[in-house]
Order: sequence, then structure tokens, then C-alpha cells
Amino acid sequence: MCLSAAYKRVLLKLSGEVLAGENKMGFDFSVVNKVCQTVKRCADMGVQVAIVIGGGNFWRGRSSGDMDRTRADHMGMLATVINSLALCDELEKLGTKAKVLSAISMPQIADLYTKRDAVAALENGEVVIFGCGTGSPFFSTDTTAALRAAEIGADIIFKATNVDGVYDSDPKKNPNAVKYDSLEFIDVLKQGLHVMDSTAASLCMDNNIPVLVFNLNDTENIIRAIEGQTVGTIVK
Repeated sequence: MCLSAAYKRVLLKLSGEVLAGENKMGFDFSVVNKVCQTVKRCADMGVQVAIVIGGGNFWRGRSSGDMDRTRADHMGMLATVINSLALCDELEKLGTKAKVLSAISMPQIADLYTKRDAVAALENGEVVIFGCGTGSPFFSTDTTAALRAAEIGADIIFKATNVDGVYDSDPKKNPNAVKYDSLEFIDVLKQGLHVMDSTAASLCMDNNIPVLVFNLNDTENIIRAIEGQTVGTIVK
């Protein structure tokens, strides 16, 4: 591992919307390329990178009206697989080994997730992309990130968002919102701060997995985070 890397194994949590760019839906492949170029740089530094990505650029279950929640969540899981395949394809075009592991069996499309296969792939220098969430409805991709990070022994979760950290209120609505440099998970839960859902936050707290929240509009923030520079908000 490169001496400039502060972490050996990281889990990068991306929202599906980030891949849509200004299109809001579907893909902006210039954005997909930019994200994957940065992930490649991390892998080239010797860092083991796993990715969990949402599916909001295609489907958001909570916007499904009166649809059955389980069916709506299954549709969301399929959307995460579409995004996972797009990331995998772009990474491979860039010369980086990558693998999609699905929580739901779909052998013609992706290998079935097991901890053993995920860790083996990471140790082989492959970027591992987790699709289909946890494989169960009612769990978010934030919870997936916390669960997979615990299972593979990730040093930290990088939660890349459209804001530059965690605030005491919505900075888009409140110009006086105060940004935190660091927080404890118990404060996130008590104050209901919008870092991740309570299930994900509890999983991270119970397993001592820190979460670094930062802005992905500047993809260089991923490299800064890998190097241990001060960026965003650390929750631990």
C-alpha cells in the first residue's frame, strides 16, 4: 500500500443520483467516468475499495405511492444492479479489475455475494461493487453500506454526498446552519441528524466503523480522504 494512504480498506457509499449528473435521471457517462477515474487512482495507491451505490437515478421506493413496499424495494434493488454494472464496466475500460456481487441470485448478471468472495476479490486488487442492497426489503443502501463494511472489515465508510459534511440543519434552507467537523453516532441518533438512517448509524456505532461524510461534486475529495486529509465531517 502506498505510504500516502491512511486506510487499507474502505467502503465508498455513493448515491445513484450522482451518476445522473445534471440529467437527474439515468446516466451522465462523463460523471460515471470521472468517479471511476478517481476510484482507479485509489486502487492504484494500493487501497482496497468496495462500493455500495443506491438506485435513485432510476427508482426511489419511497416515491412509489401506494405500491406494495416489498415490491417497490425489490425494484430499487434492481436499479442498484444497473448502476453497479455501469461502474464495473467503466472501471474495466480504465484497466481496473472490478467485480459485482449481488445479494440476490442472478447468475447470468453477477456473482452471488459471500463475505469470503468479497474479501478474496479485494485482496486480489479488485474493486468490489455490492448490488441489490442487503437482499431484503425495508433496508436502505446506507444500511447495506454499514452491514457490508462490518462484514468485510472496512476501516471506514466514505459517504459521498452533495453537501460538504453534516450540519445541524439543512444548509440549503437555513443559511445559518452550522457544519460539524466531528460527531459521535449517539449524537446523530439523539438529534436525528441526516447522516444516514438510524439502523445504519446503530450498526456503525456497534461495530466501531467511522463514517466520513463529504461532497462528491469535487471527486478529488475521495483522494484527500484516502490520504487522511481533513475533509467533510467524521462520525465515530
